[in-house]
Amino acid sequence: EMLIRTLHRAKSIKRPVFVHVNTLKGKGYGPAEKNPSAFHGVGKFDVKSGNLPQKSQPTFSDSFGSAMLELARENPRVCAITAAMPGGTGLLNFQQQFPERIFDVGIAEEHAISMAGGLAKQGMIPVFAVYSTFLQRSYDMLLQDICMQNLHAVFAIDRAGLVGEDGETHHGVFDVGFLRHIPGMRLLAPASCLEQQQMLTWAVKEFDGPVAVRYP
Repeated sequence: EMLIRTLHRAKSIKRPVFVHVNTLKGKGYGPAEKNPSAFHGVGKFDVKSGNLPQKSQPTFSDSFGSAMLELARENPRVCAITAAMPGGTGLLNFQQQFPERIFDVGIAEEHAISMAGGLAKQGMIPVFAVYSTFLQRSYDMLLQDICMQNLHAVFAIDRAGLVGEDGETHHGVFDVGFLRHIPGMRLLAPASCLEQQQMLTWAVKEFDGPVAVRYP
C-alpha cells in the first residue's frame, strides 16, 4: 500500500523524481523468504512444504569449487573473483576458507575482468567464476585488459549452454563465438567433472596466458 501511494505521489511531481524501493525476494511465501538464494530460479518443488528436489549428483559448479580449494591450498597466489555469485558458481567454501583471497565485486563483471588484469600483473593467479551470459558484459575488458597484454587470468564460465529454469536471458550460447576470435584466448570445454578439474589445474599451473574453461 505504501508503494502504491509513493508511486502516485511520484507521478504527481512535475520534475524528475527518484523512487528507491527495497525489494525482498520471496515476499509472501515463507520458504522463499527464509532461503531466497535457493528460490532464485526453481523448477518443480513441493509448494506446501517448500522442499526443493535434492541434487542426485555433484554439479560442475560443485566440482569447480572443490578444485579451487585444492589449488588455493597448494599455491597462495591463487585467488577467486565473483560478481555477486559466490553461491551460484560454487565458491562458498572457498569464501569461508580463504576470505582474504576472494573478491566479490558485486554485479560489475566489467570491473571483475579489469581487476583480474591488475591482480595478474602483480603476480597473482586470478580465477574469475562467472555465468556465460554475464561474461558478455565484459567483452571490451577481455580484449583490452587481459588478452592484448597476454596476462595469466583464468575464466571459469559456468552455465554454458542451455540453463533450464533460469530462462532465456541466462542461456550461455554466445561465449564460444565471442571468445574464439580474441587473439591469445585459449578456450576449453570439459565433457565431465574430472576433465573440468584437470583443465582447471592445467590452466592455473601450466598455461601462461588468458584461458577459459566453459561448462554447463
